[in-house]
Amino acid sequence: MHTYPMHDTHYNPEFWGIKKSEENFSDKKKVEVTMGRVLDYATHQYTSVINYMKSIGVHKPVHIGETGWATTSNEHYGHQGSKATDEYKSALYYTLIKEWSNKNKVSCFYFEAFDEQWKDSANPMGSENHFGLITLQSKAKYALWDLVDQGVFKGLTRDGKPITKTFNGDINALWKSVEMPPVL
Repeated sequence: MHTYPMHDTHYNPEFWGIKKSEENFSDKKKVEVTMGRVLDYATHQYTSVINYMKSIGVHKPVHIGETGWATTSNEHYGHQGSKATDEYKSALYYTLIKEWSNKNKVSCFYFEAFDEQWKDSANPMGSENHFGLITLQSKAKYALWDLVDQGVFKGLTRDGKPITKTFNGDINALWKSVEMPPVL
């Protein structure tokens, strides 16, 4: 199965946003609790597939064939829309789904390693171009900053450029790009 809750922040947003009872939380906590609901939404989709299969007598393992979270969008998911896309939310989703899938022994293919400019070539800022964990400029997005610090990419290049951090590794600069989800 595939699950893309980022898309549903626009198309099916009942889980997306800050509850009235959360309005006094810090911005970081607001995003964290909202992304917790995102994980619940994605894992509920997984459980629904399992339950349906059992109901028709099918007992096979279910893998998450694709999931991910775009970091940029000038469409439904960006600042004019659901405000879902940025590196902080993407990193939270990456971590949450990875921890959940490891804990539950579910094969999960995170989509994707690198941004791809060809997917929506008519719209360079379209979300489909920005699902990667590494930019076209060889910058590891926030989800991978710790791996850059650990030297995992030492000696590796993309198009001859070493892999470094987005925002020059400045978390305060990254936070300036984070928009709060809407209030429910």
